[in-house]
Amino acid sequence: TNRECASHMLRKKLPFLHSLLSPVSRHVGHLTGHQYDVIVVGGGHAGTEAAAAAARVGAETLLITQKIHTIGALSCNPSLGGVGKGQLVKEVDALDGLCGRAGDWAGIHFSILNRRKGPAVWGPRAQLDRQRYRDFIQSELLSTPRLTMVEGSVEELLVTEPNPEEPGHHRVTGIRLANGSHAISARSVVLTTGTFLSGSLFVGQTTSPGGRIGDAPSSAGLSHTLRERLGLRTGRLRTGTPPRIVKDSVDLSLAKLHLPDSHPTPFSFLNTHTHCKPEEQLPCYLTFTTPGVERVVRESLQLNCHIQQDTKGPRYCPSIESRVLRFPGRSHQVWLEPEGVTSDLLYPQGLSMTMPPDIQLRLIREIPPMRRAEIHTPGYGVQYDFVCPTQLSPALQVKSTQGLFLAGQINGTTGYEEAAAQGLWAGANAARSALSMPTVTLSRTESYIGVLIDDLVSRGVTEPYRMFTSRAEFRTSLRPDNADLRLTPKGFEEVGCVSSVRYQESLRVRNSLQDALTALQALFLSTSSWKKKLPSVPISETKSTLLTGLDLLQYNDVTFEMLASAFPESLSSFMEFAQRLKIEAVYKPHCDLNKKEIERIQREENMSLPQDIDYFSLPVSLSDEVREILDRVRPSTLGAATRLEGITPAAVVNLLNYVRVTEKKKETHRNQRQQEHTLKF
Repeated sequence: TNRECASHMLRKKLPFLHSLLSPVSRHVGHLTGHQYDVIVVGGGHAGTEAAAAAARVGAETLLITQKIHTIGALSCNPSLGGVGKGQLVKEVDALDGLCGRAGDWAGIHFSILNRRKGPAVWGPRAQLDRQRYRDFIQSELLSTPRLTMVEGSVEELLVTEPNPEEPGHHRVTGIRLANGSHAISARSVVLTTGTFLSGSLFVGQTTSPGGRIGDAPSSAGLSHTLRERLGLRTGRLRTGTPPRIVKDSVDLSLAKLHLPDSHPTPFSFLNTHTHCKPEEQLPCYLTFTTPGVERVVRESLQLNCHIQQDTKGPRYCPSIESRVLRFPGRSHQVWLEPEGVTSDLLYPQGLSMTMPPDIQLRLIREIPPMRRAEIHTPGYGVQYDFVCPTQLSPALQVKSTQGLFLAGQINGTTGYEEAAAQGLWAGANAARSALSMPTVTLSRTESYIGVLIDDLVSRGVTEPYRMFTSRAEFRTSLRPDNADLRLTPKGFEEVGCVSSVRYQESLRVRNSLQDALTALQALFLSTSSWKKKLPSVPISETKSTLLTGLDLLQYNDVTFEMLASAFPESLSSFMEFAQRLKIEAVYKPHCDLNKKEIERIQREENMSLPQDIDYFSLPVSLSDEVREILDRVRPSTLGAATRLEGITPAAVVNLLNYVRVTEKKKETHRNQRQQEHTLKF
């Protein structure tokens, strides 16, 4: 089978590929005279996707990371996907990214969240085996053409005067490593520093520099370059991680068993099966906090520096201290999640904490299944710098600095999936820029990645940003099941980050689905005829109307398998798409209604606002407040301007009229010049 073949190939490759990791990280000196197209700084989810995407586009790419062996490591929770996040994973996969296939290889517990709701808001999710995930990512990167990896810490960016033909005040031409002796040149640089940008670790009253426990701190020089040399606005955010619990010390019989789906659903559109067989999946367990947990939190507040800070923390995955203080008297969920098939540790999802280790032990032992629990590694908090993302273009390039792209937590987001999505897009655009191709954008009408990036660059962040389905206005169209139809052709034809093999498969799927929908619409019968064909379906015969097979498929009780059984000659060849066809049918009325609104928004999105426009002297009726907002954010398009906080509908109309008049004048000028040119000759 495909699963067994892939398993054999990866097991065969890994020992050899891992033997390359040590030498590949040692030879920094020979890189100094080499001109790379793209340098990616950081080997987390954003960095690995950025490096792989840049290389797929055709750029000679260098990935620099502090520890080569931690490339692809799951630094916090051992899971991937979820509601909103699962959509991002499917879209990254549709653009030929890594994390979906890595999740299928490393997953040990697969489930679809929100299953009781409509398919548009289903959340594909998997618990992962940490070692398997890291092995897969490393093997993929080590076998990616045009990609080199090196171990090192980046001290600063190399900055020169800008190209006068392009917007921007500076140009980045490479990086300098922390030892000061090695400068490496590149046409584009992608920063994916995660929590390492001036990161600080907090446990109790102890603070130390660093972005992740066990790793060296990042260079302060990089933060200094961004702020002082490039003049970028930065802020400070915080996050945290829970203690890791020794599995054998927990009485799991006192927690509620949570089984995985009996038939795992792969993330990747290229996979029909997951590496983990259904019967080999591991369960998760659910338990709850007690009043004793709240008591321990309140008694230890004076010993907890992190929770006393004003720095913004994550609202959507807060520490247990924050939850107790925000919602006193409540019981909170704690998920006990396996860290791997052979791991002896549990990850207590929901118990992120930064109190002293001895008090952490007191707290977890207030929860019944963990009365005798032992902590393997204590939880800790992290504070780190981020760059205010309104300073970025929709290509994730710094507007004021040519050749510099940012992705991941440096842009104020939280989560693996958000980082991976940004990394892929920044890496692809960095490669296109380096190869003298125009950068590309994704509209919020066509993808969750577009929603994510537009929210960041248009609205900015005041707390770590997390993706939810509620953020997408057209989520009935942006479903996890159709990400390949929406994005794979664009990724191949416009971006250049999708392989020919994946592109051809997406065309096969698209054509087959279209043929199946045509066949369904060709089945045109009266209600009485349908009743005879499908006697178990409650079809009203009082209506003397004709219904198509597509109409029938919209009924809750009708499946494609039922229709194929009734009309085998026209439908049986499409059985592999049974679920997708059911979803297409159910959402067709919604998508048809959305279509006009999407087209209107896309027209707005395509109306560019010049980056050198002087908003303060613009001859348009705008308030001083609106002018200040527009001048500070400098939205790339009219659509982006409409979503800025503080921009009134009247201001949008006036801007729209200005853009139309300006475009009309430009068109008239172009026509006059063309006529003059024609008359000359």
